[in-house]
Amino acid sequence: MGLLVVGTAQTPGTVQGAGCLLAVGLLVGVVRRMPLPALAMALFGSTVVVVGAASPVTESLAAAYQGRFLSYLAVDLVLGFVVATCARRAAIVAVAVSFTVQLLVIGGFSQGNDLTVNGVIALLAMAASCMAGLLIRERREHAVALRSQEVAEAVTAERLRIARELHDMVAHSIGIIAIQAGVGSRVIATQPAEAGEALRTIEATSRQTLSSLRRTLVALRQADGGAFGSAPLAPSPGLANIEQLAAATADAGVRVDVRRSGEQRPLPADIDLAAYRIVQEALTNVVRHAGTGHCRVGIEFGDEELSVEVVDDGCGATWNDSHQGFGIVGMRERVGLLDGHLSAGPRPEGGFRVAARLPLPEPTAVAVEAR
Repeated sequence: MGLLVVGTAQTPGTVQGAGCLLAVGLLVGVVRRMPLPALAMALFGSTVVVVGAASPVTESLAAAYQGRFLSYLAVDLVLGFVVATCARRAAIVAVAVSFTVQLLVIGGFSQGNDLTVNGVIALLAMAASCMAGLLIRERREHAVALRSQEVAEAVTAERLRIARELHDMVAHSIGIIAIQAGVGSRVIATQPAEAGEALRTIEATSRQTLSSLRRTLVALRQADGGAFGSAPLAPSPGLANIEQLAAATADAGVRVDVRRSGEQRPLPADIDLAAYRIVQEALTNVVRHAGTGHCRVGIEFGDEELSVEVVDDGCGATWNDSHQGFGIVGMRERVGLLDGHLSAGPRPEGGFRVAARLPLPEPTAVAVEAR
């Protein structure tokens, strides 16, 4: 028994500390799932090691205990994980308990200069582990905040995009329906043929609007990987549909003169849709606010940009008022997303002008192999 005690007392403190670190390595799973119980076990085991090593049988063995407090490094490692992952109140309690236990044990088994040196080393080791845990915690919280902000911005951008699509899609159709309904109600008794034509226009416009709304809803449903209905999706409108838009506007009482210039070529889908929506919104405002029976649409395909212009000779100063709605705001947002430029305002000679310039991507050069 005496030999066993001597052998235990003569075990170097460095070896004891390394043994505690290895023991903590075996508790990695417990540390990740239950950090506070793991800290309690590490603190208890390290304290047992320190107290057990503090029973020398002879005074000549005192040098064997100089590194015995290294076993508390295992506690500091677990404490850093607790600070990084647990709630703040629990982390504060864990730091206070660990500091108190280490301070009492070191004060009870150190003497003279060893007390000061061991106390300072233990305090620095604990402070370093806590600072590392705080840095990891702050980085994780910052990353979570950034992800939340990105998600919020993406949701806001999607809401604005849907709002623009619904506004541009519905406002034009509702404007035509309202005008045709008014015409039909006025002439239904005296000119039944004209009233019937107005009703047919209302029916066609309503069906087209319902189809566009259904396409939008299908796209939203399919964003989550699901399917809504089995009918194929119609392509998004573009400049190729301007003539149809002009015909629908003419049914509402405003004749549209469409002029195209430049080398016409396929456009990217986002630019093509944006140009169509700008023309659609401008024509809607002409029908609703300009008080004129004629307007002009100009589409110019340039080398570096696409220019779209809608000009009327009505009372254009009235529908520029921001209280009229979100039409111009939506057009500016569309153009801004494509790094373009939009100007909208009354003309000096009368009427209103909407002009948009949308940058076009550089054409991709296709290398032709010489034969």
